[in-house]
Amino acid sequence: MHKHRKKTHYKKITIAAVTLGLVGIPTAAMACLHTNEAGGAKAGGRHGMRPSHTAPSPSESVRTLADPAQDPLPADTATPPPAAPTTQAPEPTRPATEPTRQPTAVKTVRPAPAKPKPAPTAQQPTAPTGGASGPAAEVVALVNQERAKAGCSALTVNPKLTAAALNHSQDMAAHSTMSHTGSDGSDPGERITRSGFSWMTYGENVAYGYSTPEQVMTGWMNSPGHRENILNCAFKEIGVGLAQPNSYWTQDFGTAR
Repeated sequence: MHKHRKKTHYKKITIAAVTLGLVGIPTAAMACLHTNEAGGAKAGGRHGMRPSHTAPSPSESVRTLADPAQDPLPADTATPPPAAPTTQAPEPTRPATEPTRQPTAVKTVRPAPAKPKPAPTAQQPTAPTGGASGPAAEVVALVNQERAKAGCSALTVNPKLTAAALNHSQDMAAHSTMSHTGSDGSDPGERITRSGFSWMTYGENVAYGYSTPEQVMTGWMNSPGHRENILNCAFKEIGVGLAQPNSYWTQDFGTAR
């Protein structure tokens, strides 16, 4: 079972929410985005959901949360990673000193020439990911691929946003609850501020139950609210967190003041 939420705030605490779409497999979504024009305003919406292995319940909303129409069901299929760049082996007749993309043996008149060294494994191209690694770095790369298609600049990884995202994922996993509200009652803006990131605008996506970066990105991109955060050209930085068990994901987006 896969669930995901996205939280987005604009101006003085306007929260968009996407909750609960049922098409055979339980799923739910929520999103938040906030723009701090007055300098330091806090998000006011709080919402939470406890994962269920039967059927989901609508996210509980408090204060300014609105419940729009159902989201489409996130596809569980993985988005294939970009094809790895290929390299061509040099023609046998080229001089040994000619630059090539992979090491080759030097030709010689001596018997038993040296064996060619194995070609290095080609790596997939990725956007700058700063301090991100593992699945988090893969999510950042997939986010930037989608942003490039939409004409948005690539996001860079901010360690403070990463800390906020990771701490929230760990908190959700520890309490088996997918929510934009932390177990201490904090909202995304409070957690991001607490991490030391001085924001002008921020957004947050959360999800659980997706085992790979490709699957969780497919789920988010199939949800209008989450997709809006990912393709928001106003965002400049990102932090991604993943915690176990049950794969609790958090994306924290931001633009510094």
